[in-house]
Amino acid sequence: MIDWGVARQIARFASRSGDMPDLGVDLPALARELEAPVGEHTGLTPDEPVPAVEVVGRSEWAEANLATLSDLLEPVAGRMEHRFDAAGPFAGALRAGTGVTMAAEVGLVTGFMAQHVLGQYELSLLALHPRPRLLMVAPNLDQAATKLGADRESFLRWVTVHELVHAFQFGGVPWLREHLGGLLGDYLETVDVQISSGVAGGAPSLPGPGELVARFQEGGLAALVQSPAQREIMERVQVAMAVVEGHAEHVMDALAPQLVPHHEGLRDAMERRRDDRSAPQRILMRLLGMDMKMRQYREGKAFCDAVAAEGGTALLNRVWESPDALPTAAELRRPARWTARIAA
Repeated sequence: MIDWGVARQIARFASRSGDMPDLGVDLPALARELEAPVGEHTGLTPDEPVPAVEVVGRSEWAEANLATLSDLLEPVAGRMEHRFDAAGPFAGALRAGTGVTMAAEVGLVTGFMAQHVLGQYELSLLALHPRPRLLMVAPNLDQAATKLGADRESFLRWVTVHELVHAFQFGGVPWLREHLGGLLGDYLETVDVQISSGVAGGAPSLPGPGELVARFQEGGLAALVQSPAQREIMERVQVAMAVVEGHAEHVMDALAPQLVPHHEGLRDAMERRRDDRSAPQRILMRLLGMDMKMRQYREGKAFCDAVAAEGGTALLNRVWESPDALPTAAELRRPARWTARIAA
């Protein structure tokens, strides 16, 4: 029902796609160089080869993520179809209008995000195909390196380590993808759309702009909670993603002295970049749930740093033993509670 052609057009426009800059670094070759030390440090072994890095523009990143979003949103759209069937003579108009409206919302949100993402280990949690991709968004990397005043190759090395860690996580932890996919599937089962009577005989009761998409994005699952069941699922997803993101942040800092020549100051510069948003951007990021993404980086990293400081990589890697080994929300903020439970 969602007009994905319209969504793609709007995303391309909203992403402000421009020329592809020359980063001055062969990122695919750099990733191959960094793959072995990242694997050695994490202690994780992927079942399949780590995908080669693809250097892409904003519009290509948006296209890839729209394909993933279609896996997430189509089940909801399917339930909406049944609602429209009950709307009588207005069903066709409602279906067409809602499809375009949702396409516009999805396209705008994806286009906005395409302006900010540096890199992504892109995979669908609800479908086994297509295979995961390792995407690096050249315009954003170029812009960030320039704005931060960082040594370009060092910055690119640092960011590449982060994305490689995600490849080792999802490829080397057998249950992780299925666990997150199951939680997302459970959440989607709770999302429904009602048709309420109006002047025209009926109108879809839809979430506001950005809210629908925000529920299904990794960083946006902290959007409005409507029931205790949704709240419980959201909390579990947020905690799991905090560990995933925090672990990648921890490893990139741990390996920086070894792999990044001019790493000093990169962490502070990155934190400033995440905080340095205009007021309208902050409001939009809050509406889309992306502020939760920022908290995931920080809370997850603090957890992983504390656990590794106490017991090294061996203790930290116990978080990957099973879904039950993941911290609770309380343990995420108090790592000592998690280590005590694991030790017991």
